Amino acid sequence: MILNWPPIYKERLTDAKTALSRIRRGARIFIASACGEPQLLVKTLLDMAQDFADVEIIHFLDLGLTDYTSEIYTEHFRHNALFIGANARTAIKEGHADYTPIFLSEVPLLMQRGSMPIDVALITVSPPDMNGYVSLGISVDITKTAAEVARYVVAEVNTNMPRTLGDSFLHVSQIAAFVENNTPLLEFEQKSPDHIAQSIGQLIADLIDNESTIQTGVGKIPNSVFPYLKNKKDLGVHTETFTDGLIDLIESGVVTCRKKSLHPGKVVAAFCMGTRRLYEYVDNNPLFEFRPCQYVNDPYVIAQNDRMVSINSALTVDLTGQVCSDSLGFDFYSGIGGQVDFVRGSGMSKRGKSIMVLPSTTEDGKISRIVPFLSPGSGVVVTRGDIHYVVTEYGIAYVHGKSIRDRAMMLINIAHPDFREELLQAAKNQGYIYRDQTLPVVLYPKEYEINWVDNKNTQLFFRPVKATDERAIQELIYELPEQDIYTRFFHSLKSFSHKVAMPLAAIDYNDRMAIAAVIGKAEPESREEIVAIGRYINDPNTRYAEVAFTTHQDWQARGIGTFLLRYLIRIAREKNIAGFTADVLSRNLPMMHVFSKSGYPMTTHLDTGVYELKINFNSEDK
Repeated sequence: MILNWPPIYKERLTDAKTALSRIRRGARIFIASACGEPQLLVKTLLDMAQDFADVEIIHFLDLGLTDYTSEIYTEHFRHNALFIGANARTAIKEGHADYTPIFLSEVPLLMQRGSMPIDVALITVSPPDMNGYVSLGISVDITKTAAEVARYVVAEVNTNMPRTLGDSFLHVSQIAAFVENNTPLLEFEQKSPDHIAQSIGQLIADLIDNESTIQTGVGKIPNSVFPYLKNKKDLGVHTETFTDGLIDLIESGVVTCRKKSLHPGKVVAAFCMGTRRLYEYVDNNPLFEFRPCQYVNDPYVIAQNDRMVSINSALTVDLTGQVCSDSLGFDFYSGIGGQVDFVRGSGMSKRGKSIMVLPSTTEDGKISRIVPFLSPGSGVVVTRGDIHYVVTEYGIAYVHGKSIRDRAMMLINIAHPDFREELLQAAKNQGYIYRDQTLPVVLYPKEYEINWVDNKNTQLFFRPVKATDERAIQELIYELPEQDIYTRFFHSLKSFSHKVAMPLAAIDYNDRMAIAAVIGKAEPESREEIVAIGRYINDPNTRYAEVAFTTHQDWQARGIGTFLLRYLIRIAREKNIAGFTADVLSRNLPMMHVFSKSGYPMTTHLDTGVYELKINFNSEDK
């Protein structure tokens, strides 16, 4: 059969109208996805609309170039979207079309089990090779399964369709009719990222380690990370889809796939969307392995990739971590797609990371996309239990395994500043956080983040304290021996309550500044720990700030105090603070030694066992 395939092909080669005339009324037709849409077959189907009645059209990721959802076709076709394209939104809202929410990995099971039987599959393929096999090219996804289970398969043979490798082939004997059409394939051009998307892309890149395997959803925000990965090494790719941006990462040597734990040396994907440049790049390219979504999107397969990183978009995220990404209230906007598949797969991966991204507001800036609660009709796509990282242009929140109180505070911290007070009040009203909780009125100063190595060659991460550090500050204080507590606070402490800790965390970064020494920053899922804090409180009347330090006993005598003092001096001088004051117990010789190394003139006055220190930044004696 394989050696003598040409007669089969020749016998089944026909024109589009003849091929489609064999479709019965009331049939269910699957149309190949995205840029793999068979353009001539679809156009002819519409031209023949009067010959059909009650035909259901199944489509995944329609690019919106066909109009079978138009009201004039209501009696002839009804569209059932597995993922909603632009042309179907209005029709679905008005009740002229349907939407089936389902994980992309499970669509093939619907077809195979007969829950969604496919009568006809209209697909686009490459010309047959010498053995009689055609490739599904850029649209393997669920198209291959549909073609395998359909009672009647019509293939539009297009010389422009790349011959992609992997599990992407059908033999001519599996196809009932062939129609040749060499029109250029549909192209998809990703919008250039705006400044918000670029800011998010930079933050995402910080979360991606060398040798990670990545997945990105469709959209300018998930793809905004590509330009910021140029310094990464040996990245791999396991994704349902990709666009032209991946080519630059491959050609620059960033994506090699050499270190992948599953399918090393291969970019594994289900389909791609892009320009002719992309289609020519994947043609017969052994670097790419295209497989059906039943495999590519299987969370258990995804999880076999060590350091798997999934990057997907959300429409809104509420303060408890629920993600809505398929609807705007009662209006369905897109679909579930493969988002949950990759969120769960990356969550199960060894050292994997699941990242949800969204701009902090709608495009007009009038509505926050981090919300107190999901609006009526909004669907939960990613649950509170599945969520890991959330990224906006204002920062990163790692909420997995966190309490509702912690989640609410972290998400408010990365919301747009114009909406933080409103979100804070809503969180209080909903009982998520303390009634007296406050937040800084200015943005977190990321420019004061710095890495430093102590005198025992251990790297620490220093950053400004955040409002979400309240519990970590309490833990630091409770870890101190009684003697250290007395040395720091001049009296014993029976408790270090929320009312005491909150003002130390919710600072204004101007007159009240605090820098924390943090360990565990590289793996936030394993919990950050604050091991030291240096802080000052400025008196605007005198322009002198009172400074104090707290260091965990295991991290003392490592140069941390000296570094913190000098770093705080640098910041204070930028804020036009004239100097520091401090009260130090006379027996606290290590702290006196730290102050002596400030680099500025210091005066001392001993009074009842306490040194009153004053450091002048502006003295000419320096």
